[in-house]
Amino acid sequence: MEAGAGCSGALPAGSGGPRPHLAALVLARGGSKGIPLKNIKLLAGVPLIGWVLRAATDAGVFHSVWVSTDHDEIEKVAKQFGAQVHRRSPEVSQDSSTSLEAIREFLNHHHEVDIVGNIQATSPCLHPSDLIKVADLIQKEGFDSVFSVVRRHQFRWSEVKKGENKMTEPQNLNPAKRYRRQDWPGELYENGSFYFAKRHLIEKGYLQGGKMAYYEMRAEHSVDIDIDIDWPIAEQRVLSFGYFGKEPLKEVKLLVCSIDGCLTNGRIYVTEDQKEMVSYDYRDLVGIDLLKKRGIQVRLISDRDCSKTLSAMQLGCIAKVNATNKLQVLEDWQKDIGLSWKEVAYLGNEESDVECLKKAGMSGVPADACAVAQKAAGYICKSSGGCGAIREFAEHIFLLLEKVNSARKQMEEMGSAGKKTEGNENSRRGNKELMKKV
Repeated sequence: MEAGAGCSGALPAGSGGPRPHLAALVLARGGSKGIPLKNIKLLAGVPLIGWVLRAATDAGVFHSVWVSTDHDEIEKVAKQFGAQVHRRSPEVSQDSSTSLEAIREFLNHHHEVDIVGNIQATSPCLHPSDLIKVADLIQKEGFDSVFSVVRRHQFRWSEVKKGENKMTEPQNLNPAKRYRRQDWPGELYENGSFYFAKRHLIEKGYLQGGKMAYYEMRAEHSVDIDIDIDWPIAEQRVLSFGYFGKEPLKEVKLLVCSIDGCLTNGRIYVTEDQKEMVSYDYRDLVGIDLLKKRGIQVRLISDRDCSKTLSAMQLGCIAKVNATNKLQVLEDWQKDIGLSWKEVAYLGNEESDVECLKKAGMSGVPADACAVAQKAAGYICKSSGGCGAIREFAEHIFLLLEKVNSARKQMEEMGSAGKKTEGNENSRRGNKELMKKV
């Protein structure tokens, strides 16, 4: 994407000394009138704020990554994603408080920060590559402020309020000569994804000023939850265009699932004759069956002896019980089948699952998993263990597989287009040689 320069008047870019301290700052107030605690509501299995924190961390250009909040639960989630937390004061946590006020308060407490990259929590399709390019504009090219924009092809008309005796007027078009979309470059609009500014500007009361530049984001990455409040639609956008980590997604070929607390709800009922009983959800059995039909192996694991229960359920899955070291079992299975870690998915819920969750290319936990397991997982189900969590995680796997297949098709199409172009070029060269001979 391109950057465009604005007005002049910046300090010159540094020439070799220590780089100015660039801090990523996400403002996440607890009070949200539209969606309660929106900033940590799960979006495609990840807390909303987690998407931008992951992008900021993986960009590798920030000296520090911060969340400014007034809420304990938001602080907890922020720390799970590796961010530092600034507890903002009540004075800048009101409905009427502005972003600039919260940023200035942050700077008053953190004198080491020279540049603030204010990233909006409501932009879950932000990618590290965007942030890297913007950091270069600030640190290497000497811009004082950079903000994000998106290109739109929308014709604007003047508003006529009820009771006014006048006609609407075109704002950016001639109705007699309407552009075709492909003939019109469109217009640039702020999309609110981020605002980067140097300290001296912010202290003067500006987020945009000095030597300014815009950074144009791809339209598909420009998702604003404040506008796109239809959560399922936003989730589809994120699954299609969101950033999932440094490693490219691969097709999952093995799902390993913890039995107690994932396949079951973790409760064990004991009868008078000392027999154990557990409950499970039929939806999870459907999920397992769907995974198998898609060619994905499903294996089960437990750190206790529940072989009789498994036998009664007749799932037809390889299982390991009395597993004192779940990670070792997982590594053995991964090597035996000949898979990379990116081809392994894991669903767990306890501390004993944490290392497996960290190793697997795709990881998930039920909604009622313990805190350390939730911190290690890439996806948090809305369903609890034994209540449809496996079925839900299966759907998540299928959606990501669609993303993998879509990326593969795009690469194949690009390769075919390249070969076609090369063939056309060779044909033109051949014709030119033939004309020379004639």
